[in-house]
Amino acid sequence: MFRSFSPRAVVFDLDGTIVDNMAWHAQAFDAFVERHGLPPMDMEMRRRTDGKRNREIFPLLFGRELSEAEIAALEEEKEGMYRELSRGRLEPLRGLTDLLDLLDAAGIVAGVATSGPRKNVEHSLAEIGLAHRFKAIARGDQVKHGKPAPDVFLHAAGLLGVAPEDCLAFEDAPLGVVAARRAGMACVAVTTSYDAATFERAEVRPHAVYPDFAAFLAAERTAPIVTPAGR
Repeated sequence: MFRSFSPRAVVFDLDGTIVDNMAWHAQAFDAFVERHGLPPMDMEMRRRTDGKRNREIFPLLFGRELSEAEIAALEEEKEGMYRELSRGRLEPLRGLTDLLDLLDAAGIVAGVATSGPRKNVEHSLAEIGLAHRFKAIARGDQVKHGKPAPDVFLHAAGLLGVAPEDCLAFEDAPLGVVAARRAGMACVAVTTSYDAATFERAEVRPHAVYPDFAAFLAAERTAPIVTPAGR
């Protein structure tokens, strides 16, 4: 189905990629840091944390090491805010269902590689009614290292039974792009969280950048998206 690269599997990040939900995460984080008397989440902190697991984010926010119990409590607090704020308001990113239909028709399996915790993953996929469209879901809490390490993408490929180099990944954050590329996957970025210039300036860049899946599919009909030489 792709003009210049024929993947056997497509692996999607979740937050900001499958689901256009980063505004609700931002609202939850704003309320969370205010409640704890922490500095606001500016763009620099977002660049340092977007795509990471909560066990890596919270020590950065609080500026100290945290116990497992503290991390668990803080995660439930912040992510509970996100789930309440986003309930009934989530939608799949534009063009996602069309892309999933095309993947099904071509016999290409789809999976998820996310840093999000289990409750959030279940909530977000249930809200958009697409949990059944993904053969495998790999979470950051199931692997040793979070993004930008490749672990969660490698785990997703393993669950799908496809070699990483035969996978195409979609991401919305620069750290996620690094993780996908380190896993050996071709990678396309969507600009829900960062503009195209941010990805173009990054040391590790995606193979292509689009606003959403609809734009990706429109371009795929007329020009190559990912070339093997670019991998």
